[in-house]
Amino acid sequence: MPRTVEPAAEHEAERPVRAPAAEPAPHRRKLPTPYLLIAPALILLAVVLLWPIVQMVWYSLTSFTTRNLLPNQPGPAWNGFAHYQTLLTDPEFWTILRNTVLVCVLMVGITMVLGTLVGLLLHKLPQWFSAFVSLGMMLAWATPALSASLVFRWLFLPERGLVNVVLDRLPDWLVGSGWLEYNWFLEPGSLFFILVTVIVWQSFPFVSVSVLAGLKSIPHELYEAARMDGASAWKAFWNVTFPMLRPLFALLLVLQIIWDLRVFTQLYILANSFQNKDVYLLSYYIYQQGFSASPANYGMGSAIAVVMTVMILAVTAYYLRIMIRQGETR
Repeated sequence: MPRTVEPAAEHEAERPVRAPAAEPAPHRRKLPTPYLLIAPALILLAVVLLWPIVQMVWYSLTSFTTRNLLPNQPGPAWNGFAHYQTLLTDPEFWTILRNTVLVCVLMVGITMVLGTLVGLLLHKLPQWFSAFVSLGMMLAWATPALSASLVFRWLFLPERGLVNVVLDRLPDWLVGSGWLEYNWFLEPGSLFFILVTVIVWQSFPFVSVSVLAGLKSIPHELYEAARMDGASAWKAFWNVTFPMLRPLFALLLVLQIIWDLRVFTQLYILANSFQNKDVYLLSYYIYQQGFSASPANYGMGSAIAVVMTVMILAVTAYYLRIMIRQGETR
């Protein structure tokens, strides 16, 4: 007779076999190894960066001068926000701040535009020639600021500077007359023109090489598709190159703003010390108040430095916020 299977046994056979439940893994205590590894770098960063900033803010709230450095002298007196109140009510400070912003905008704008154009040009050149030109430009970028400033000061010297001699030999109907004795370093307009020229000459190679490196990472197929759609060179740049290199442009822009706001050596050499207050910039004003004035007022110099630091942090935070919103910091 055929063998029959009971219904309960039949359901039991069809029921899927469950694997035995895995035992919960024992709780492992996380070791602080990563934090211990980065602790020396964090401590060094705090000592090198944070402590000077704390000192700067503290000095800006006191009447710290050179007299407080002498032995057997009392410490600086606390004066709260008196330095900041003096700055905000001083027309000279607002004039210097305006000049700083205008000169910085010119330097950053020209550097970014010229550096981008040169980077696009280098991308079109043969690889060996592009490398040769890039090496030559980086020599200008690596030139010490003091050496570059001295060279440009010699070029624009009255009577014997190359620029004055060349302009004096050109026809009067083209450039006018009296260029041989013209002093470029007395008026703010002409001095700032030379300053912007020096900064752009030293800064645009870094932007060009960075843009060139970014262009190498863009797939060529994107430009082929844009060309097939009939896009011009400008539209290809705006719709392909710029979106792909937007994080790079943002980083370069922030770096240039930070560097150009802190320009000091070039202005000090071109202006020949602190004789003309019409050509002061914020970095120049900090040194003049904190070290060159008689008596040197470290408190006022620190207050101006705090204002400039807040400006730099505000610009940096703004662009970082934009990049984070667009998801480009990943």
